[in-house]
Order: sequence, then structure tokens, then C-alpha cells
Amino acid sequence: MEPFFEHGNIKIYCEDFLKIEAIEPNSIDLIVTSPPYNVDIHYENFKDNIPYDKYLEFTEKWLKKAYSLLKPDGRMCLNIPLDKSWGRWSEGFIPVYADIVHIARRVGFKYFSTIIWNEQNISRRTAWGSWLNASAPYVIAPVEVILVLYKQQWRKTRKGKSDITREEFIEWTNGVWNFPGENRKQVGHPSPFPIELPKRCIKLFSFVGDTVLDPFLGSGSTLIACLQTGRYGIGVEISRKYCELAVKRLIEHGILTKKLDEFTKPTSSY
Repeated sequence: MEPFFEHGNIKIYCEDFLKIEAIEPNSIDLIVTSPPYNVDIHYENFKDNIPYDKYLEFTEKWLKKAYSLLKPDGRMCLNIPLDKSWGRWSEGFIPVYADIVHIARRVGFKYFSTIIWNEQNISRRTAWGSWLNASAPYVIAPVEVILVLYKQQWRKTRKGKSDITREEFIEWTNGVWNFPGENRKQVGHPSPFPIELPKRCIKLFSFVGDTVLDPFLGSGSTLIACLQTGRYGIGVEISRKYCELAVKRLIEHGILTKKLDEFTKPTSSY
């Protein structure tokens, strides 16, 4: 399959990640991604409110695919929610993070660590559940997590060049990261993550010149970070609209100078 977009060390495929065959097995050094959260966000080509058991089935399928594409010493940084509410107290909360860790290990991934991302997005609401009463207090953790997994071995098998600074290494190896999220209206995507997130993962967990994959590319933040840090970047995105948005953002960040129509190629819609 021809890439939707290709320039220098960057490729974007407009394709369903579960169906793509253009990426060779055992070829990826690092995966950085944030899959759909199944919280009824209105994406262009994906129904984000499927039954939870179906969501877990989908999660297992794409994790198996991701596992097959990683090198033996490949790693994955997976941005996911800590938990999720059904919206009905009688149903309780869903431990999304715990369920995905369990599935990832069943697929074959080895668990390394969890980074807590404090988006600094604390709600202004004060009366959760029962106000000043032990009847039914409702606890909200305004954080997301970055699950760090690896395929077969954690230590890299080759020597490479690291571009992380001393200050960055000291700060980022502390497993609580504090930086704001992205403005969805400004970006034009319902759930973008800030470039800072993939940039930290890329510089901390890969060498310059490594190949980084984002199987749910969305607005393209991971590829912008790849270009900023000298990595090869591959993005897979099912929506043509979001593929175009990713290229547009690459241009807006001054990394690319050509117009969108000079890069994009006609593809079938999904």
C-alpha cells in the first residue's frame, strides 16, 4: 500500500491499523500512541461508545498487531485513562488501566512502569456524590497514565545516540509528569495529545534515528515530535480528514514547507 503522505523520514498511512500490511514485523523500535478511550468521543471514522467487552476485544487485537511489529527490544508508551465511569453509580467504575495491563501481558508484553500524567485539568466542581457526607463521596483523579511496556528485553541491544539532556533525564525519570493537555478546538481534533507527551517518550526511550510508530495517529503529534528529535516516524490513521490534519500541523510547525496538496495522494475512504 502506498503511503498517504511521505516526506523525508516521515510516512502516514490512511488505513485501519488492524488491516495494514505495509509495516514489516519486528521493525519498530518504539510505539507511542493514545488509542480511542471508548468514552463516546465523536471521531471521524470510529464509533467510540461500543460495549466494554467489545472494546477490550478490539484492544487485544490491536495490541497483538503492535507486538508483532516491535523489534525484540522494542518498547511501547501507551497513553490511556486510569478509569472510566458508566455514568451510573450503581454500575461502579471501570478500571480501564488495570484491564489493559492484564490484556497486554496476556498478549506477551512485559510490564516496565507507569507514568502518571497530571494534565493540570482539575474540575471546578466541588460537590461530588454526597457533599460533606460519607454517604456516597465521589473521588476524581484528574490524571491520565502512560503505560510503559516492552516486547522481550528491556535493555537495548545496540548502542545508539541519545539526545536527552541531564535536566530532562532527571525530571522525566520521575514518574509524575506535569504539563497541560492540548486545546481540541485549536487543533481541530476531538482528543489530541500535546507534542510534549510523545517528545518525552521518544527522547527517554529511543535513540536518534530509531523508528517510531503511532498506530492511532489522530492529529499527528507523535510525528511532529519525531521530526523535532530526528527519528523515523510512521503514523497510521483510519480517517483521511485526520491524515490531512496531521500534515497540516506538520506544516504549521514549520517543519514542512510545501502545501498539503503537494504531499497527499488520493486514497480510498474508510
